[in-house]
Amino acid sequence: MDIVAALSMAFALSFGESLAANVVALMYAGGQMLEGYASGRAAREMTLLMGRVGRTAFRYVGDRLELTPIEKIIAGDHIMIRQGEVLPVDGILLSRRAILDESALTGEPLPVDHRAGEEVLSGSTSIGPVFTLKALRPASESTYAAIVRLVETAQTNKAPMARLADRYGLAFLLMTVAIALTAWLLSDDPRRALAVLVIATPCPLILAVPVALMSGISRCASIGCLVKDGSALEALSRARVAVLDKTGTLTRGKPEIVAVGCSAWIDKDELLRLAASLDQASSHVMAAALIAGAQERNLRLSPPTNVEEVGGSGLEGMVDGRRVVIGGSRFVKSRSSRNASQVFENHHRSGEAAVTVAIDGLVAGNIIMADPVRAEAISVLQRLRSAGITKIVLASGDRLDVASHVGNILGIEQVLGEQTPASKVEAVIAAKSFGPVMMVGDGVNDAPALAAADVGVALGARGAAASSEAANIVLLVDRLDPLATALVVARRAVAIARQSVVAGLGLSVAGMIAAAFGYLPPLHGALLQEVIDVAVILNALRALGPSKSEGGPYSQFASIATRPASKTQLS
Repeated sequence: MDIVAALSMAFALSFGESLAANVVALMYAGGQMLEGYASGRAAREMTLLMGRVGRTAFRYVGDRLELTPIEKIIAGDHIMIRQGEVLPVDGILLSRRAILDESALTGEPLPVDHRAGEEVLSGSTSIGPVFTLKALRPASESTYAAIVRLVETAQTNKAPMARLADRYGLAFLLMTVAIALTAWLLSDDPRRALAVLVIATPCPLILAVPVALMSGISRCASIGCLVKDGSALEALSRARVAVLDKTGTLTRGKPEIVAVGCSAWIDKDELLRLAASLDQASSHVMAAALIAGAQERNLRLSPPTNVEEVGGSGLEGMVDGRRVVIGGSRFVKSRSSRNASQVFENHHRSGEAAVTVAIDGLVAGNIIMADPVRAEAISVLQRLRSAGITKIVLASGDRLDVASHVGNILGIEQVLGEQTPASKVEAVIAAKSFGPVMMVGDGVNDAPALAAADVGVALGARGAAASSEAANIVLLVDRLDPLATALVVARRAVAIARQSVVAGLGLSVAGMIAAAFGYLPPLHGALLQEVIDVAVILNALRALGPSKSEGGPYSQFASIATRPASKTQLS
């Protein structure tokens, strides 16, 4: 296109059309400036990510604070976070509470109230009182650093559609020169050739595609979905089949209390309080879930004493002067003198686990644990189908009966259980017979399948780093809501890019033919072409804005019962 511009200006000057030459030069430079502005505006959400975190943080060294470069912070360091500061590392909250603005990560504008012991992510901004954070990993390995690396990849990669546009640019140049020479030879009027060259400068093909795709990537970033490059956005727009992991993707990936069954002689809260108090001495995942459940109910936990743990079975100890035993049914009964009731047997359903509790030698009740289906999962799957996904497959490493239970809840037509990483790859390859495949997962075992799919989507907020690296798209929030919206955004952005190219090239070719027959003098042709270029760029920028089919602003649906109960959203 630089060649076309140079030819048109050189011809204009040689034939005395200095005004046309100046218009071409001015409008060509103006078009480049507009393109730069458009691309800069489209990338603003991602660019803002790069400079948010400071270069230093206050680290506790003994009983004093030391201003430390964030690259020297290591796992286990205690850091003071002041109001207005951005968290430089992922960590565990040591103070009683912290109020964070997580909009840079999630797109959700409401502050989130975190309690002691909860994990908080780098990139969040403190908008409450000063608090202390225990670093989980170095700054270079934090969630925010990974996001920035993905952003840099997204900014440097170029989509296949744009590369295709570059290749077509050469064909367009040859076609332009051919039309110009033909017009000159048939009319013996070199000004007709000049008019053809002028109206071809510059080309909508080069301007519209990258602007529309970058706008779509930016729109996705603003709703908590990071698309690594334009090719990923194009692949997402073509997806017709969704293969979904279960644990951590359709379910929350960690056990929660779903029911407490107990005898008439003890209160449910007291049963849970005693069990959670004893479990403070255990590192088992069920113990952490019990403690979290008790804290969510504002139960006062007491320190356990004389604790004895039998690995894989349960533990026994004293809490507030009472002997408490907790674990599997067989283990608890073996440590109890008698059973109060048998009503707790077989209480749990498929996919649930029962933790039995005995108090002072008496079997007192069961605490039913389950990995619950995400609150937003059903609505997200409905929206995916509405957006054009024709087939959904659940591929889980769990037993088939557990996976089928989740599949029945969500209305998924095909459920695959006991899947290894290799068999998940085979499931993705088999699904390709029904159309382009989108794979969604969060664990290390999902990484091969994510790489094998036409487009891989990872839950980056809590998922494994390997899955985020293998995926083309990363959800920056621990929810599925952005995925359905991103699918709509991708299809709209690609449609706008094609629309802009077809309309722009069609108008350009029509103008070139008119100029070849002498209906458009060079000056008028230059002005007409610039109008076409401005129109296609402005049309491509429409991909930045929301559409009616996105289902409304992200913040309206993202906050509906999708956070753990321990995180209170403040009005």
